[in-house]
Amino acid sequence: MRRTARSLLRRPAAAAVAAAGLLGLLTAVPETAAPSASPVAATENTATVFYYTKTRNWSAYDLHYAPDGGSWTTVPGVRMEAACTDWVKRTVSLGSASGLAATFNNGSGTWDNNAGKNYALGTGDITVKDGIVAHSDPCADSGTGPSPSPTDTETHTASVYYSTTTVGWSTANIHYQPASGSWTAVPGVGMAAACTGWMKRSVDLGGATSMRAAFNNGNGVWDNNNGSDYTIRAGVSTVEDRVVTSGADDPCAAEPADTQAPTAPAKVKAEADGVSVVLTWDPSTDDRGVTKYQVTRTGGTEGTTVTDVSSTVHSDANLEERTAYTYTVKAVDAAGNVSAASAAATATTGEKPATPAAGKPLGTDPRKDPIYFVLTARFEDGDSSNNRGGSQHVKSGNAANDDPMFRGDFKGLVNKLDYIKGLGFSAIWITPVVLNRSDYDYHGYHGYDFYKVDGRLESAGASYQDLINAAHAKGMKIYQDVVYNHSSRWGAKGLFTPTVYGVRDDQWSWYYDERNEGFEYDGVSVEPKSGKSYYNGDLWSTAEPSGNTCLDWGKPTGKASPEGYKLYNCQWPSPTSGMFPKAYYHNCWLGNWEGEDSRSCWLHEDLADFDTESAPVQNYLIGAYDKYIDMGVDGFRIDTAVHIPRTTWNRRFLPAIQERVTSRFGAAAAKNFFVFGEVGAFVNDKWNRGSVNHSAQFFTWKERKEYAADDAAAALEMYDYEERLGTGSQPVSTNAFLDGNTYHTPDHSRFSGMNVIDMRMHMNFGDANNAYSNGKDSDDSYNDATYNVVYVDSHDYGPNKSSERYAGGTEAWAENMSLMWTFRGIPTLYYGSEIEFQAGKRIDCGPSCPLATTGRAYYGGHLAGTVEASDFGKVSSATGEVARTLAGPLVKHLQRLNEIRRAVPALQMGQYSTDGITGSMAYKRRYTDAASGTDSFALVTVTGAADYTGIPNGTYKDAVTGDTRVVSDGRLSVGAPGKGNLRVYVLDLGGKNAAPGRIGAPGPYLN
Repeated sequence: MRRTARSLLRRPAAAAVAAAGLLGLLTAVPETAAPSASPVAATENTATVFYYTKTRNWSAYDLHYAPDGGSWTTVPGVRMEAACTDWVKRTVSLGSASGLAATFNNGSGTWDNNAGKNYALGTGDITVKDGIVAHSDPCADSGTGPSPSPTDTETHTASVYYSTTTVGWSTANIHYQPASGSWTAVPGVGMAAACTGWMKRSVDLGGATSMRAAFNNGNGVWDNNNGSDYTIRAGVSTVEDRVVTSGADDPCAAEPADTQAPTAPAKVKAEADGVSVVLTWDPSTDDRGVTKYQVTRTGGTEGTTVTDVSSTVHSDANLEERTAYTYTVKAVDAAGNVSAASAAATATTGEKPATPAAGKPLGTDPRKDPIYFVLTARFEDGDSSNNRGGSQHVKSGNAANDDPMFRGDFKGLVNKLDYIKGLGFSAIWITPVVLNRSDYDYHGYHGYDFYKVDGRLESAGASYQDLINAAHAKGMKIYQDVVYNHSSRWGAKGLFTPTVYGVRDDQWSWYYDERNEGFEYDGVSVEPKSGKSYYNGDLWSTAEPSGNTCLDWGKPTGKASPEGYKLYNCQWPSPTSGMFPKAYYHNCWLGNWEGEDSRSCWLHEDLADFDTESAPVQNYLIGAYDKYIDMGVDGFRIDTAVHIPRTTWNRRFLPAIQERVTSRFGAAAAKNFFVFGEVGAFVNDKWNRGSVNHSAQFFTWKERKEYAADDAAAALEMYDYEERLGTGSQPVSTNAFLDGNTYHTPDHSRFSGMNVIDMRMHMNFGDANNAYSNGKDSDDSYNDATYNVVYVDSHDYGPNKSSERYAGGTEAWAENMSLMWTFRGIPTLYYGSEIEFQAGKRIDCGPSCPLATTGRAYYGGHLAGTVEASDFGKVSSATGEVARTLAGPLVKHLQRLNEIRRAVPALQMGQYSTDGITGSMAYKRRYTDAASGTDSFALVTVTGAADYTGIPNGTYKDAVTGDTRVVSDGRLSVGAPGKGNLRVYVLDLGGKNAAPGRIGAPGPYLN
């Protein structure tokens, strides 16, 4: 989506230096003590499993397990024995197996089964602590070891404290070598929690006075001092941020033991949706910070389960039908103190959707489906009762036009599906559907509750699910616009929402609504005290809240508002005020759009930038978008994709999408679940100002090397590595290109899972020939450019980063469409372009001008009346204004282009080549699929004349005119059809691959 320009502060250089320092901190393997390559005699494998008890407090602990490839133990499993404080253990024989699946229970029906996934464990010493698996012995002697035998040699001890604050580990091992001694076996010996942010281990050095050491988290992530290891002397030492301090004071001596438990979670709410339950609650408070929550579920035949979660939202899926489930939540702090249980929340599931589930995605190749892009709130008003103008209704000028920002809705879209189908489109890209919250949020990009559909879009009988089902019933797909990069300025409900300073005095009482504890904002409901649907009484406080981190709370800034009102600190959310915790949000302004900070700072004041490398944020977003996958959407358009590191997409979000679609609908549906990202490269060159990390094609590829296991460190490593390699060392692909005249099976083995919007063609569409030339020039750098989404303009920009909707004229529009519908990629049209709606109008000016004067104007006036489509591109009847809309010249052009493209597989999914061809926009395309027996070969020229040489001999028929040519010498010449017109000569291969001849009736541009 488009961001309004503003003066942004550069991120302080110190932060960049700190980030650069972290690059060398975490590595995959220490250079020291590489595992021995000597052969080892085959022995029986064993695993000693340690389980953390402090946060469970069960009276007994059983391990229920199955060796890999073997059978499960009899329920409840085998009893575990006390190991040391807060730990129990059990050693099990695995035979030749190299691991085991495991769950834990209290012997009386309460289970920890890793949220239904079971734990996958290996061999050796393994710890399971609050859902985290690591490899170490937590009970290894943390003292000085056994007393040495009497000798003349003095013995020495090193007491090592290691800071985990920077690395964020919950477990740590020390791997060491006393001077002149041997290294411990990898991964070393376990360290014990000493106090908040510190782990400790005392090591017997014997006669040595120092040792070399490295640290790791037990799961393969190391801190080896950037490859140099650490030198640690006898006595007390601390290791913090790669600095060793010898003779240090005990960092835990001044800190009293943390014995205070967090407060119990409040406002726990459970809502059932079919056989799933979404549980939400307000964050708990703690004197030193809550680290996670423990959700206990009772009900159903599975009994009681306990699940550890990092956020304040838990999505519980695949439950039993018509069953009451009760949930309680406890908060856990870093010291393992557990709060009292929350009040119980109960939800009763409904019926499991029929198989196949309602809303099952259509699952066909996305390249077959041209896309029609609508701003739902501005398209068609089917239900005026959910219209809302918001706080800017009068100021914007919308009130004078009786044009509330939220006007269109799902009911209107359902009512006009036949209009879109009649144009010939079989996929609809809709703007985000999640509940928004800001002063001007009709577009959907200010997400507030990502788990809830915005009520201003829904109506009785026209829910989001109803829209999906209605579209599918007509053979049309729904692509949902989704945002992973940011929330609204008011945060994300269920993750974190900031509290601002406010006072209801004579100046500000109009703005700060009186608090109403019984009212919950949902965008559509009117709060009775204020009379507003945009009520804000839950967002502000005059009293400084507990745990406040905002600087100078409530103090005057010395400045005034435009009205002359006194302004206060903490009156408005800001990344640099301390209002947003670093565990969930970045705390800086973006300074360089092609710099690293573009992926880790705020884009704009009303877009609070998620720390997407944070596990709680990842869990929140994955859980939210799982909901919409389950509803059966056919794909995601990803907003602001460039502002999240590729490592995070490839490690977390893209695999999560694939896993969810696969688990719900199967591998075939997952293969064709279409994900396309907005990588905002608004330049005309192949690579975005030379920065590979900011270029669209970069996001279509998997990683080329292993990076640190920590996502934040990995992002920095990747950024630096790829920028140093530069544009000349990026991968290339032939997936979009023919081999002569032959289609070849594309190689998608290195595909990331994300396709992209073709920003380079978009930027150059001021002239079709220019867009075509630039598109060809970039195609070897995408994994597969035949999946590129191609458009002329959108809700953000016109060509060449114009702020206006395209106004090149009807003939130029016809030419652009002819190119898009026959060249590689998926043609996409922004709503209304079929009649040059709002041509030349400024696309967006926020609330500073009426929407009716912009490129986001309400379109419903052109849709009044009735319309019925008999097929794609074919309207059987239309009345009223919509009939006049459908009679326009570009509409007729568009309908026929869609008919032709739908009839020629080569135009949908084919590779292309220009070898042996002369002509400004001329190419050949072919698609071959042995499984279906499809073989489609076509010669295309747009506007100009073309000569084709070296083509297969045979009979060719033009899909536009029906002209038939017989080729016997591999040559075919085509005269110039004229601007906007084209020729599509299809090779007649007989049978199901026979050339169709003329498709549709001659029109204003195709004749």
